[in-house]
Amino acid sequence: MANISSIVKNVRNIMRQDRGVSGDAQRLEQLGWMLFLKILDQKDEELELEKDDYTSVVPEKFRWRNWATDPEGLTGEELSIFIDHPTDGLFSHLKVLQSWKAPKRAAIVREVFDGSNNYMKSGTEMRRVINELNGFDFNNLEDRHIFGTIYEDILVELRDAGNKGEFYTPRAITQLMTQVIDPKLGERILDPAAGTGGFLTAAIDHVRAAEVHTVEEEQILQKSIHGWEFKPVSYVLGLTNLILHGIDVPDWHYTDSLATEYNSIGPKQQVEVILANPPFGASIADGVETNFPASFRCKESADLFIILIIQLLKPGGRCAIVLPDGCITGDGYKQRIREKLLTECNLHTIIRLPQSTFHPATVSTNLLFFEKGTPTKDIWYYEHRLPEGQKSYSKTKAIQFDEFAPMLRWWKKRKETDQAWKVNVSDLKEGADLDEKNPTGSEIEETLSVKKCLSELRKSIGKVEKALQAIEKEYAGK
Repeated sequence: MANISSIVKNVRNIMRQDRGVSGDAQRLEQLGWMLFLKILDQKDEELELEKDDYTSVVPEKFRWRNWATDPEGLTGEELSIFIDHPTDGLFSHLKVLQSWKAPKRAAIVREVFDGSNNYMKSGTEMRRVINELNGFDFNNLEDRHIFGTIYEDILVELRDAGNKGEFYTPRAITQLMTQVIDPKLGERILDPAAGTGGFLTAAIDHVRAAEVHTVEEEQILQKSIHGWEFKPVSYVLGLTNLILHGIDVPDWHYTDSLATEYNSIGPKQQVEVILANPPFGASIADGVETNFPASFRCKESADLFIILIIQLLKPGGRCAIVLPDGCITGDGYKQRIREKLLTECNLHTIIRLPQSTFHPATVSTNLLFFEKGTPTKDIWYYEHRLPEGQKSYSKTKAIQFDEFAPMLRWWKKRKETDQAWKVNVSDLKEGADLDEKNPTGSEIEETLSVKKCLSELRKSIGKVEKALQAIEKEYAGK
């Protein structure tokens, strides 16, 4: 068995030596298309053994097995030309790939290479990276399982790679939301802001473990997973993630979800389950807001996603979504969006999370759970607290799934506690404001925090006054 952790570390170090790769974002993009091509080829080899008539959509010359697996193969300038030649290189061919026999699979390859770049300038260093990647075998179940775990760590790095961090959701959160929504075999499951595929892979694992026992049931699952993503790096990494999780031809689209024609979404486009963590405060393309009804038009991406998701759900459909405090309060269009949500859906639960949950971002966030079709009467709130003795979540102390054990027990038999409270819609603050504080603890803690801040401020002001008096005294006689 390969030491996969060591391989990933070596790849990182080699890429840092190449003058063409600048920073983590480019390194992740480079690693993304290389991993995709290797994993795709090994999946193709597996399918060739299972199906007599199966042929890879990738031209024979560009299949990983034919140019990358020989450690003494293409290298240096010859390898660079093979990858980057403007008319006969790997990128130039795969960007326009077509296949009449497997058009969907060809479209996936085409989208990956149309949105990716080869940043490595040194063919020699690229050969070293390729040889490292050949150190593990995705057709080996143990290697695949170990790499799947390490792949999660690779995806976490998006958090620190500039603005791409908006796409990562802690694994504990994706597991919780999926377990609570409980998607079933045969239900269409969509993430319209899919990022690197965390929610969808959690849904795959959940359904497969509970309900998939035959080849026919696996085929049903294969056709029920749908993802949309508009950032190239996340698109490639998420697509690779789905393939790692056994989806042969992912229904995974490189598209701007908010550009979807709102009025064209009908019963055929609607789904039973949506799991999502839409980007907060992200810029939207010019004119995108005009796709939506006039009363909801705005420039805040997360708010527009709420309207889009309501439209994408079938009657009776279920949704779990991550939203910042800024989406559950505020007036104007924000109030109108909340009123639509409360009128058309049963928003039955809001989980309030500590501010550091999405470290390094320090945005107060909430998990909203709702069903489309009936208006909201009562909303249950649950305050998730940091582990005892821990002041905040961090890179080394991230949120863990087992922390939710008390909440999951409460979910089945709900009652009011010092962490859970129920609010009737008629008792919400003016403007359908959903920012309800814990009546037994949060407001007290907040007040104490304010008092402490005021005390520290007074001390600081006192020190400044003393310093000013000393300066005035010193210059008084001059």
